[in-house]
Amino acid sequence: MNSTQEWQSVTWFEVDEHQSGQRIDNFLFSRLKGVPKSRIYRLIREGQVRVNKKRIKAETKLNIGDQIRVAPIRYEQKDETAAPISDKVAQSLLSRVVYEDEGLMVVNKPSGIAVHGGSGVAYGLIEGLRAATGKKYLELIHRIDRDTSGLVMISKKRSTLKTLQDMLREHKIQKTYAAVVKGVVSLDKQLIDQPLHRYELANGERRVRVSKEGKDSKTQWKVAERFMHATLVYASPLSGRTHQIRVHGLSIGHPLVGDEKYGHETEYKGPKPRRLCLHAMRLEIPGYPVIEAPLPEDMQSLVAQLRAQKKDKESS
Repeated sequence: MNSTQEWQSVTWFEVDEHQSGQRIDNFLFSRLKGVPKSRIYRLIREGQVRVNKKRIKAETKLNIGDQIRVAPIRYEQKDETAAPISDKVAQSLLSRVVYEDEGLMVVNKPSGIAVHGGSGVAYGLIEGLRAATGKKYLELIHRIDRDTSGLVMISKKRSTLKTLQDMLREHKIQKTYAAVVKGVVSLDKQLIDQPLHRYELANGERRVRVSKEGKDSKTQWKVAERFMHATLVYASPLSGRTHQIRVHGLSIGHPLVGDEKYGHETEYKGPKPRRLCLHAMRLEIPGYPVIEAPLPEDMQSLVAQLRAQKKDKESS
């Protein structure tokens, strides 16, 4: 695999709600591809990385809206011929674009693909789309978990990135998820209001728990359909915390079906899921049409099995 050394111009990043609380070194590891970790630490020590124009330390934690400036650095750039993204994968990703205009692209991400590469992931949705479109400027406006399927907003212009991230920060964009949760949820509608605190396990894996020390977090739940051992709910997070829907579901005794991190020990007698049953199904953005993505086939199949299970019980 051939590679060349090139100079990267000054790079700017703005911290969104999903990156708040992350350490600056971890933030840069996932964004400065081809730059060794030792080099990143040196950049920080030498003051070549600034947050809001100030020098920082590697352990400095980021806040929403922070402006990060990285001085020009030399990095390793792999040949385009060595790109790990096949034409088949690239075309598959393009076929999942559900909305596009001059500044915004919305993609119906499949479960199992990360939104960006890093931490042992060769490439993610954004790298795949850059390779498929040939566009130099495509940036994630927000993120969803690797195991979650559904709508992801991607900017094609810097002005769109700023505008929509501002809308997210001001809670002007309504996101609705479909989730299959364990047990029968009794209330048709409820507001889950529990502060969430993010922490790391010894291996560096991120986790979240309900804690008085956490940040205010609210999720609106609405029951769509009840089954014998599970419930299909529509969840709208009114804040943008990591793993919010998953942890809020656990907090009221209804963890998500297929969740290996939160509530996997909670009893569930329904059909076995193929993955985490969480899908970003709808985006309501001021000035845009409502953008929707139907339940993917694997979740549709699970719901059909749950319906059949309930019907068999009622007819017996």
